[in-house]
Amino acid sequence: MRGETNGHQDPNTHLEQDICIHIFTVSSAMVGVCLTVIGLIRVVITLGTADTLADDFLAGDALLFLISCLLSYWALRARSVRRMHRLEKVADVTFIIAMIGMVIICALITYTISVPPRPGAG
Repeated sequence: MRGETNGHQDPNTHLEQDICIHIFTVSSAMVGVCLTVIGLIRVVITLGTADTLADDFLAGDALLFLISCLLSYWALRARSVRRMHRLEKVADVTFIIAMIGMVIICALITYTISVPPRPGAG
């Protein structure tokens, strides 16, 4: 049947499966990174040296990475090549949005740490 995976796959299908595998592994690793940084930020906030919304944003970013990870896994498990292509594209877009969010959050963390607290604050 056309659109089904079989022994006669074209090279593009193999390349897209390879991309799905990379998205899957990196997304799952980034979920762990986000959760680790959330824990570190909570320690810094508890010590009273800085206060930021970065941990809240990181939780949302971790959710985006998790969605990307699950979508790429679903794409790898899809029997239809057409479905795999669609899921891979959605996983890819979600992953890119999460990475852009990570860069913005890193800038927020850097700004929070580098700017001295205002007098009378805290």
